[in-house]
Amino acid sequence: MSGMTDWVTRMERVMNPGLARVFRFMGLGAVEHTGRGAEVIDDAGRRYIDCASGYGVLNQGYLHPRIVAAARAQLAELAMSSRVLINRQAIELAEYLAQVTPGDLQYSFFVNSGAEAVEAALKLARYATGRTRVVTTVGAFHGKTLGALSVSGRALYQDPFRPLLSDVIHVPYGDLAAAEAVIDHRVAAVVVEPIQGEAGIVVPPQDYLPGLRQACDRVGAALVADEVQTGIGRTGYLFAVEASEIVPDLLCLAKSLGGGVVAIGAVVGRPWVWRMFSEQPLLHTSTFGGNPLATRVALEALKVTVEEKLPSRARELGAWFLSRLRDLAEQYPHVVKEVRGRGLMIGVEFVAPGMAAAVIAELFERGILAVYTLNNERVIRLMPPLVIARSELSTVLAALQEVLAVVAEMAADLEG
Repeated sequence: MSGMTDWVTRMERVMNPGLARVFRFMGLGAVEHTGRGAEVIDDAGRRYIDCASGYGVLNQGYLHPRIVAAARAQLAELAMSSRVLINRQAIELAEYLAQVTPGDLQYSFFVNSGAEAVEAALKLARYATGRTRVVTTVGAFHGKTLGALSVSGRALYQDPFRPLLSDVIHVPYGDLAAAEAVIDHRVAAVVVEPIQGEAGIVVPPQDYLPGLRQACDRVGAALVADEVQTGIGRTGYLFAVEASEIVPDLLCLAKSLGGGVVAIGAVVGRPWVWRMFSEQPLLHTSTFGGNPLATRVALEALKVTVEEKLPSRARELGAWFLSRLRDLAEQYPHVVKEVRGRGLMIGVEFVAPGMAAAVIAELFERGILAVYTLNNERVIRLMPPLVIARSELSTVLAALQEVLAVVAEMAADLEG
C-alpha cells in the first residue's frame, strides 16, 4: 500500500494535484504495468478486466500482436516524416479509409486526437460554406481545445474559458424539431455524436440522424459526425452512422483508430467540403499528424477491426451483455435507474448522486475497471475491448451483482 500511496503523492507534486486527490479518495492507487486482450495488469501482478478501455481507445484490446508488430516494423524504418518527401503510410491509410467509410467520404486529414479532428472539421465546414454558425447539442462532448470546447455541451468545462467561439447554438440532443428550428442558411455545420458518450451513453431516436441529414441538405450545411468514441466497431458497426444509413459530410475519428498503441485522429470528408485543401493546401496543417508510425499502426488497427469482425462481435456480445445488465437493473430498482447503449457502448445510470462512485470503487476491489461519463456523474460506462470473451463479461456481471447488493444495503442504511 505504501508504494501505491507514493505514486499518488508523486503525481500530486508534479502533475495534477486535484486528480491525485480523486485517485486517493477512490482508492485507485494501483500502478498499471502491462495488458493483454481485455485485461490490464498492475505492477504487483494483479489482473483487472478493463471495462473502460481508456475511454474507448482499446477496441482491439491491449497489445494486439498484429498492431504491435506493425509498430515495431515501422519504428525500424521511419517514425516521423520529413514533411518534404511523400509519406506513403499516410496515403495508404487514407485510401483504406476511403474504402471502408460510408458513401462518398473520400479525403482524409490526419491529426493526433479527437479534439484536433473536431477543430479541423469546424474549419473545413466554415470554409466550404462561407458561413460561421454551428449547431450542436446539450450534453455533447467534442474535446477541450477552445473550438471543440465551444461546441461541447457542459458549462462546467466551458465557463472558466469564456469567451469561446461565437455563433454556436446548443439544442437538446435527440430533439429533431428543436434542431430543425435553428438549421437555416446561416449554419455552416451541425456537429453531433451518433450516440452521446460523455452525456451518459444516450441513444437518440432512430429518425434523429436521418432528420439532421435532411435538414442540412435543405440549407447546404455540413453534417459533422463525431465518431471519436462510437467509431471503429464500438457500437456494433464499423461506424455508428451506418445504423442510421446516413453519410455525414465530415467524419471525425480518433481513440481506437490508433489500435491502443499510438495517438492518431482523422477527419474524413466528402469532396464538396474539402474545398479548403484544394484552394489553400497549407491553410490547416499538423506537424505530427499523419506521421509514418501512427498511420501504419492505424491502418493495421483498421484491418484487424475489419478482418477479425470486431463490429459484429460487439453487436452480438453487446446484445447479450445489455440484456443481462437489464436483468440486474430489475433486481435493484432502488439503485439502477436505467441501462442503455448499443453494441459494447453501454451506460448504467444510478438513481442517486454518489452511487456511481461507490460502484466504481467496489468494482475496482473485485478486479473490474469502470469509469464515469464526464457530463453525467450518475452514469458509469461499460466499454470493454471488443476482443473480450463472454466468460470475462460473465465475471463482470457476477461482480456487478455483488456490488449492487452492497450499494443497495448502503442506501437502505442511509434511508434508515
